[in-house]
Amino acid sequence: MAQPEVLRAEVADEELVARGLHWAREDATLVRSVRRADFAGALAVVNTVGLLAEAADHHPDIDIRWNVVTLRLSTHSAGGITEKDLSLAAEIDAEVD
Repeated sequence: MAQPEVLRAEVADEELVARGLHWAREDATLVRSVRRADFAGALAVVNTVGLLAEAADHHPDIDIRWNVVTLRLSTHSAGGITEKDLSLAAEIDAEVD
């Protein structure tokens, strides 16, 4: 299977805006934080993201701090941001917004 193409930083930035995604680019990673009212709400976000990630076979790094979940997406095997990351970011936005 061919390795996904890493997007140039400016292309990734343009795609985030064009797709209306609630993510920021930090170097070679897409980052988003989601705040909920409490820990249970944050866990619900983690569970939702987990199901989407399993279905996509593409898994973000997840950090949970009481009521804030921070997600980081990067295609580690390719060494940066790819279409896989943008696609999963869009799916996550659709479910957690």
